[in-house]
Amino acid sequence: MPAPHGGKLVYRVNNKIEIADLPEIRIDEDMAKEVENIAYGVFSPIEGFICKNDFESILEHMRLENDIPWTIPIVFDIENGIKEGDEIILKAESGTTALFKIEEIYGYDKKKYAEQIFRTIDSAHPGVKRIMEMREKFAGGKITLIREGEEKFKKYYLKPYETRILFKEKGWRDVVAFQTRNVPHIGHEYVQKTALTFVDGIFINPIIGKKKKGDFKDEVILKSYETLIKNYYLKERAVMSILRTMMRYAGPREAIFHAIMRKNFGCTHFIVGRDHAGVGNYYGPYDAHEIFNEFPDLGITPIFFRSFFYCKKCGGVVNEKICPHGKEYHIYYSGTTIREMLIKGETPPENMMRKEVAEIIMSYENPFVE
Repeated sequence: MPAPHGGKLVYRVNNKIEIADLPEIRIDEDMAKEVENIAYGVFSPIEGFICKNDFESILEHMRLENDIPWTIPIVFDIENGIKEGDEIILKAESGTTALFKIEEIYGYDKKKYAEQIFRTIDSAHPGVKRIMEMREKFAGGKITLIREGEEKFKKYYLKPYETRILFKEKGWRDVVAFQTRNVPHIGHEYVQKTALTFVDGIFINPIIGKKKKGDFKDEVILKSYETLIKNYYLKERAVMSILRTMMRYAGPREAIFHAIMRKNFGCTHFIVGRDHAGVGNYYGPYDAHEIFNEFPDLGITPIFFRSFFYCKKCGGVVNEKICPHGKEYHIYYSGTTIREMLIKGETPPENMMRKEVAEIIMSYENPFVE
């Protein structure tokens, strides 16, 4: 099992902090999840919202100031009236409560931030849009979680120290992580099982949090995966747990970020597919593969998958390296096609999606984010 990123699993939780006289800022549920991810070590070695030197180093070099690989800034945009040295309480409607000791307040260039992270300043990109809506300054400093919020999908929620114990109890030395924000089709199953062939277990880790319009709802993703695992996976070889964070749609940079988080959960390998964490046409289909060449010190092994498809002549799922047949025999796994079929009330064919999975999705009146 790999050491946590940076060498130590962060754990910043203390429910005995006295907060009676401290000012309070209300935060939304996306920010509450960021706070808990810091506190429980999902974002190790980050211990709080980043300060200016780390922010600029991430933008320019994709590393923290101390040279540890890190590609996505974890930031807190502040309200007017907050000063360096202040201690404030962050509180969400779900109950998440944390102490935030503000070490530094700094300005930033929104266009530069967007361009460096997303390779575009087009406001049609959901990540760019979010940056442009932020306040003009960030606050950096350590946080301490006082109270964990209520979690709608608690039965699927394992923290890094818990997954590390679980993998050890199962005797898994090599664990491959699979990142997803979609329901599973046959192509996903092929990728997962191909990778699982070479390791001890698979950690299926769906992102639960804010997604763009048209993505599948969280509960649909979880129920469909639960059904797939129950019917088509060995119980002793597969674990599913949620990753409570928002999608950034940052393509290659987010692929590295996703790998780092799975390393903190205790995974040794990470599946990187075509157009990983992409949106629209902002990134090349395999940019997220190539970026790993820049991080030989990442500490988790990427497993790359290119195009895969069902070949009618081979009679199964194959990829471009093993199938000799022409495109007239190929059925490609298009998320758009599957969505269109489901919207029309049509069941996708079994060479595209397991019947049990399709039935779960179609049991929802509207399985999509609006």
